[in-house]
Amino acid sequence: MSTVGWAKQEDAGGAGRPSRTERPGGPAGDGQPVVADGMMPLWAVSLDWELRRGRQVILNGQIRDRWWFADRPASFREVVAGLLEARGAEVVGWWDPVGGLVFPLDGHAERFDELREGRSSERARTPGGAATPGGASGSGTPPDAAGARPPQGRGDAQGPLDGAPDATARARRGDERDRGRERLLAPRQSGRPRSFEDVVATVHRLVAQPDAAVAFVFEDVDHHLAPGQPESHLGYLRLRAAMTAAVTPRSAAGEAPHARNAVLCAVGDVGRLPGWFHLEDPRVAALHIGPPDPSERRLWLSWLLHDFNGAHESSRADLEALVGATDGMLGWDIESLTRTSRMRKAPLRKPDKLLELHRLNVSVDPWTQLDRETVAGAAEALGSRVVGQPVAVNAVAAALQSAFVGVDFGSSGTARPRGAFFFVGPTGVGKTELAKAVAELMFGDESAYARFDMSEYQQSHAAERLAGAPPGYIGHEQGGELTRRVQERPFSVLLFDEIEKAHPKVLDKFLQILEDGRLTDGRGQTAYFSQCLIIFTSNTGADQVRSLLEERDRLSYPLLEVHFTRAVEEKFRDIGRPEIYGRLKPGVVVFDMLRPEHVARIADRLLGQLAESVRERHRVELVTDTDTLHPWITERMSDPAHQAYGGRQIRNELELVRSAVVGHLLVNRPEPGSRIRVGLGADGRPWVTADGAGPFAGEGSVRS
Repeated sequence: MSTVGWAKQEDAGGAGRPSRTERPGGPAGDGQPVVADGMMPLWAVSLDWELRRGRQVILNGQIRDRWWFADRPASFREVVAGLLEARGAEVVGWWDPVGGLVFPLDGHAERFDELREGRSSERARTPGGAATPGGASGSGTPPDAAGARPPQGRGDAQGPLDGAPDATARARRGDERDRGRERLLAPRQSGRPRSFEDVVATVHRLVAQPDAAVAFVFEDVDHHLAPGQPESHLGYLRLRAAMTAAVTPRSAAGEAPHARNAVLCAVGDVGRLPGWFHLEDPRVAALHIGPPDPSERRLWLSWLLHDFNGAHESSRADLEALVGATDGMLGWDIESLTRTSRMRKAPLRKPDKLLELHRLNVSVDPWTQLDRETVAGAAEALGSRVVGQPVAVNAVAAALQSAFVGVDFGSSGTARPRGAFFFVGPTGVGKTELAKAVAELMFGDESAYARFDMSEYQQSHAAERLAGAPPGYIGHEQGGELTRRVQERPFSVLLFDEIEKAHPKVLDKFLQILEDGRLTDGRGQTAYFSQCLIIFTSNTGADQVRSLLEERDRLSYPLLEVHFTRAVEEKFRDIGRPEIYGRLKPGVVVFDMLRPEHVARIADRLLGQLAESVRERHRVELVTDTDTLHPWITERMSDPAHQAYGGRQIRNELELVRSAVVGHLLVNRPEPGSRIRVGLGADGRPWVTADGAGPFAGEGSVRS
């Protein structure tokens, strides 16, 4: 849509053909900005300009979307065909792998047949738009009279003689027999081309002739010509030859410069075409069709305003708010937004709520479906899983309660994630475990969270894995790992583990997520994070914990909190991304180090998991001797070198116990239902003995 109109121009060179004229607002090429109006989309204006520059165009992008032409909604095919006809094309042909060669405009198929067979037109256009018999001459003489032979008889110049009516009738019948004999003996013309090769050959011949203005569009040619096949290579060569052989028709009218006969391609992704097809020839240009821009969305919404629920109660400000909120949406999406508004009774004056219902396509908010008592007791439930981290547990529980209640500062908060945390602290203290506990609390399954190991994103190009490769690169069609996950499951717990190992360019992706709650992938599809809980984990500053422990007998939590907070801030400043820290600062949670009073409790949990494994695989009950195991593990974890590694070091120390149990099961093969006991001797070596042959205890029983 530029400020360009289309009108009928009558002149000797192109009588009756539509040509481009300027509206009173000023010409499109006078340096003024091109804005949307109802004539056609902005990409169609660009297409017209490229054609007038003498180029052939490969249209790529949103060719399945809905647009408009001449102040009415129209499909992509209708827009392109209407534009080409308005440029003066007498024939607009459209080829695709399914339908073959078709003609979307009335009368163009017949004109194509005439040009293909080399016949003169039976009907010619006049300045008034009427058709006159007599072909291109426009003389008004009936075709039969113009082509009839003179009567054969006596006294041609002497006036009527006796028997003249009979002689005239005989002459007419003779002429009809002669014409019938000529038609019978004339070579029969073949039908319209069907195969791709025949269509391209016919198009090549027609566009290279200046006798008539013609235009052809090849849609989805990338699906017909499979990449890597020799015949596909030849097919692209033939198609490009037709594109570059086109000439300017003699009938071109309107303001110069004039376009050549058009041979266009329309594909969803230009990356699926061979690069040499359009990059090696300056006469072929690629034109990307993206989603509607703000002026185009405003035009769409103005047309559809009365289809929204509560449109009569809305204001201009409501419409403008919806224009901004629909950024990235396609024409079909905007049109279907009106249906959502009607079906869900969502008024136009609440655009955030309307878009949330439209994008998520659910009748209820899963956050509000959490059990109220479960949410109120979230701190206790999470604390039972994550030992010794009351500050982190209380912060996450508060975020869950806020998401459940749904209260925030203004409507802008509805677009941002439900919670964003930056867990930092020593290794092995429960940062990842807390994310699993949140997923289990929300979805009943700890595996419902999505974990991204950021150590795999240390290269700058790794950012493409999150949002997808750009068009033309391998993996473009698959989209991004992160965006695809959120599009499939918008209600998610997202864990980005060891975020400090990611490349700074990867971190830039999170700016838009944290601020606007959305991220667009390489395919142009937008993922919305407004229903996600995002957790970053980091060990930044953990390498100094051991030295801090050696300097002090006991490191308090306030000192630990100051140390890690300063380390995180310095980390983001060193990599030149302080703005990311500014957005994450309210969610920075420092995890406490592993305290001696928590060691035995964590050890009991690990030993319980070991006993459960023995029961499931061997139907044997494992009993742990806590009188010997607790003092031993507590003493081992009092060493600063061990304490710095947190709960992982407890697991490492208990490997001795696990190995002893494995050896006993392998050598002694205890009977199902029996009981064995494991403990630690005075020499620090584990022992395993049979503990009687009592009946097998109930499921989940572990005695200690």
